[in-house]
Amino acid sequence: QVQLVETGGGLVQAGGSLRLSCAASGRTFSSYGMGWFRQAPGKERTFVAAITWSGFSPYYAESVKGRFTISGDNSKTSVYLQMNSLKPEDTAVYYCAARRTSSGYYWRESDYDYWGQGTQVTVSS
Repeated sequence: QVQLVETGGGLVQAGGSLRLSCAASGRTFSSYGMGWFRQAPGKERTFVAAITWSGFSPYYAESVKGRFTISGDNSKTSVYLQMNSLKPEDTAVYYCAARRTSSGYYWRESDYDYWGQGTQVTVSS
């Protein structure tokens, strides 16, 4: 059974930084790419960043470009999200996800096959 586990969330002041990590496990796990989504209180879950293992290409939501950096390791089972210059509006539960194939879109939630349980990020003003 495939499992994704996120770590690294917490409370930080505006302007600060956090680094989220996500590790995938399971004998059958393989992916075309992985990504991060977030869900703020009372809002829908939205795309944050993604990486495809073909060339380790990164993609970002406009709201985080220039502040967040997604990366992965050569095993293609772990993905990281370095978050700098955090703002109160970045407060959300952050979810890691993995997609098995290239079909669909990196920004579309329904194209991801595996999900983590989420980690809370709170940015105080």
